[in-house]
Amino acid sequence: MGKIAIVGAGLIGQAWGAVFVAAGHDVVLYDPIAGVADGAAPKVLARLQDLADHGLIAAQEYRSQISVAASLAAALEGVIYVQESGPEKRDVKAALTVEMDAILPPDVPIGSSTSGIPASSYAADVAGRARCLVVHPINPPHLVPAVEIVPAPFTAAEVTQKVRDLIAQTGQIPITLKREIDGFVVNRLQGALLIEAFKLLQNGVAAPEDIDRAICDGLGMRWSFMGPFETIHLNAPGGVSDYVTRFAGMYQTMFEGDTKISDWSAALDQGLTSYLDDLHPQDSLPEAHRARDLKLMDLLRARRAGGRRG
Repeated sequence: MGKIAIVGAGLIGQAWGAVFVAAGHDVVLYDPIAGVADGAAPKVLARLQDLADHGLIAAQEYRSQISVAASLAAALEGVIYVQESGPEKRDVKAALTVEMDAILPPDVPIGSSTSGIPASSYAADVAGRARCLVVHPINPPHLVPAVEIVPAPFTAAEVTQKVRDLIAQTGQIPITLKREIDGFVVNRLQGALLIEAFKLLQNGVAAPEDIDRAICDGLGMRWSFMGPFETIHLNAPGGVSDYVTRFAGMYQTMFEGDTKISDWSAALDQGLTSYLDDLHPQDSLPEAHRARDLKLMDLLRARRAGGRRG
């Protein structure tokens, strides 16, 4: 196993640290803000302890695999891969990638955790841009296994494959895009659902709590272990072709001419804010985050018991 640099030691960087350490790698944490990386190391260990307590990783001592670097150059020394998890700002990522490219040997890939900034936007002027690509986790990365791998047109094919293999080795599930697109795949799918959810609320079709129930107690039950295509394949006697024959017209009619995206902020006064404030008051959000993560760990354990990776 090699050493991995986590550049940017906030919540996403900490979770990535747990992923790589659990897979057997040494991890070095770096953050340009003084004290952040030092504070992140125990938080990585806390995530690992949670996973061990739930039987998702071995219960062992992981502290020796985690170190903190005082400088970017020190963080990048001897690493086989860099996971950049800095601020979601194009200019910041561009400058940081140029700096890392100047320090690293040419065979070390640089992946970015960005949620929506394509590598062609921030790495086009990097001398070693062929080693740059997006490696986007789903929050929180140590509990949600899917990882989007999004090469730019200039990313070398062997780099994309090398990173995909590394991510798979950690136990995460790589999703490799064939080309760049705004929002990648996961956020586009989530966005399509949110657009419709806000429309249903704003058009007075259903209350926010019932729209939530339609997913968590309806579609989400199947979606936790199979995707939309597999779902429809099993939802018609003759499989996917039968489903398309039976239902494509219904969906096309349902959404025909319905391309307007509503003003989401207007929905805040239509019961959405009050529903969510009652469900999770602002002062209880840390406890709600913790409860969510515990449920995700239970779900991960159930998936693995059922033979599902991740």
